[in-house]
Amino acid sequence: MTRDDFNAFCAALPQTTHVVQWGNADVWKVGGKVFAICGWAEDAPAFTFKVTELGFEVLSDSPGLRPAPYLASRGLKWIQHYAAPGLSDESLRDHIRASYDMIVAALAKKKRAELGL
Repeated sequence: MTRDDFNAFCAALPQTTHVVQWGNADVWKVGGKVFAICGWAEDAPAFTFKVTELGFEVLSDSPGLRPAPYLASRGLKWIQHYAAPGLSDESLRDHIRASYDMIVAALAKKKRAELGL
């Protein structure tokens, strides 16, 4: 997945917003909460997303994936796809969508209603 593909995919999800922060990282949010980040790792895009506890255990040791720097060290369950082989584009999209869904589900009921989600 390219950075442009990542941004187009995230932009297509309902009620998302985009900011550039943390050293030129593309940060995608829903309801003001981050669900996906694209930055750089050794001259290649690195994609970061939230996962379930089980997903964190399974993906943490997979080649090309790692606990997300900074986020995972704070006890948060985030994974970074930073190198090959990593995930296929389809699987990466599935994980980003699942991250989005987890963030939406954690929003207050009032906030979800405001956003029409």
